[in-house]
Amino acid sequence: MNRLFGTDGVRGKAGRFLTAQMALKIAMAAGVYFKQDGRTGKILIGKDTRLSGYMIEDAIVSGLTAVGYDVIQVGPMPTPAVAFLTEDMRCDAGIMISASHNHFADNGIKFFDSRGNKITEKVEREIEDIYGNDELIELNQQTAENVGSSKRIEDAIGRYIVQLKHSFPKRITLMGLRVVLDTANGAAYRVGPTVLEELGAEVITINQNPNGKNINDNCGALYPNNLAKEVIKYRADLGIALDGDADRVVIVDENGTVVNGDHLIGALATYLREENNLKNGVVATVMSNQGLEEFLNSQDLKLFRAKVGDKYVLELMQKRDIELGGEQSGHIVMSRFAKTGDGLASALQVLAYMIIKKKPASELLRPFSLYPQILENISISKKIPLEKIDGFKKKVDEVESKGMRQLIRYSGTENLLRILLEGKDVLTLNKTVEDLSNFFKKALG
Repeated sequence: MNRLFGTDGVRGKAGRFLTAQMALKIAMAAGVYFKQDGRTGKILIGKDTRLSGYMIEDAIVSGLTAVGYDVIQVGPMPTPAVAFLTEDMRCDAGIMISASHNHFADNGIKFFDSRGNKITEKVEREIEDIYGNDELIELNQQTAENVGSSKRIEDAIGRYIVQLKHSFPKRITLMGLRVVLDTANGAAYRVGPTVLEELGAEVITINQNPNGKNINDNCGALYPNNLAKEVIKYRADLGIALDGDADRVVIVDENGTVVNGDHLIGALATYLREENNLKNGVVATVMSNQGLEEFLNSQDLKLFRAKVGDKYVLELMQKRDIELGGEQSGHIVMSRFAKTGDGLASALQVLAYMIIKKKPASELLRPFSLYPQILENISISKKIPLEKIDGFKKKVDEVESKGMRQLIRYSGTENLLRILLEGKDVLTLNKTVEDLSNFFKKALG
């Protein structure tokens, strides 16, 4: 059987790869797995604003109730909210229906354990094994009074709002700050402006009217330049761009300049350390800039690098008891405040830093210089193991012999090959990326 899980849950074209039948069967398999050690008999489901969310949610509810689970449906809700609510409402597991930053035609399923943590690869393999065992699934299908029930809770959002507000220092408010918030027509379209306004900010919200098809459509974290124009237009102190499920954030300073993700991690490390909320270093990924590592070293902080994917960042954070981790893309994890990447929680810490330091974002959020870095994405039709591509090792050796750092990998969520090169000379980087791009286009079609 082919693997169901990628870098971040099960994800693909809704109705093609991720069909209603697949969603139902995955839900049954997951239900069988979680019932082994389940305590409450409840599983929580949230989703973003995609049209296909209705289809997949109903299929998942059917699958879970068929194996005896009671289901709590909380409707459109950020991924970090589902992680929080799963633990807060004492559920055996949580499920988020989302394809994050992808186009609305895609969708996905993410699982959380009873403590609100993303499930491990080991658990994913076990769910896949159950998925492929029709006899076991049939054996666990319930009848009569043992069939599960479902109910929809409309006020769960209030619990998450309180949680977010508790993450913000009580000694300060956002009074006097003007913020532009881009919710990407996604899961945070209600909670985002509510939290910022309740903390005192003047909020201009854009892309706040989801219709099922406009999530991430020329808006949100993937298109921060659009937010930058609005920041300039409204003379705002900060711009905040979320993605479709609000687990990542991109920040725009008061000058309309988009803040690099590694700069954001470095600035937050400085702030959290000053607030005595940071210990044992910082976790980033193999994609993070060498400039970040050198800056942290200068602050007597060690950088630990994980594989790409916020769940790997989280696993390494837990292993080393580290409170801050993140990815260039804007997945920032602060374990003191959230169990997964949380765009709103991260933005609130940036705002708190600005207020406490009484300085604008442009002064605080560029604490070091970046090494030149180029990322090239190549669309591909199939993912051939890189080590099996004739000439691959020779190409890598050539790159590293020029003193460049390289990361060549397949996307875990899309049919893309990602080529990342980092070095001191931009011209050499550009030439090498072009050479590698041509090589892989020919090798992978």
